Amino acid sequence: MFCPRCKSILRPGVERGKKVLVCSCGYSSKPTDALTISEKVKPSQNVEVVSEEKTVLPRTKVTCPKCGHDTAFYWMVQTRAGDEPETKFLRCEKCKHTWRDYS
Repeated sequence: MFCPRCKSILRPGVERGKKVLVCSCGYSSKPTDALTISEKVKPSQNVEVVSEEKTVLPRTKVTCPKCGHDTAFYWMVQTRAGDEPETKFLRCEKCKHTWRDYS
């Protein structure tokens, strides 16, 4: 339903214990108990999760701080402001430990 004054959408409210529809312009409908609010929810679409096995990441020579292995996968993500450098994430090829490299 829309406001007859300003044509904005009316939102539910309570006035003197009765249900009313109110608008930001100050309009409120006549109090009634007959108001019902319903919602139609569209069924969500299935989202396919891409696992690490399907993703091909580049490798680099770096020592894992957890197990000492010398090869890790890496990827870059902009985690801070746009004028700052990207953060490099590394994941050990052997133990799957993940860490960040800010340099």
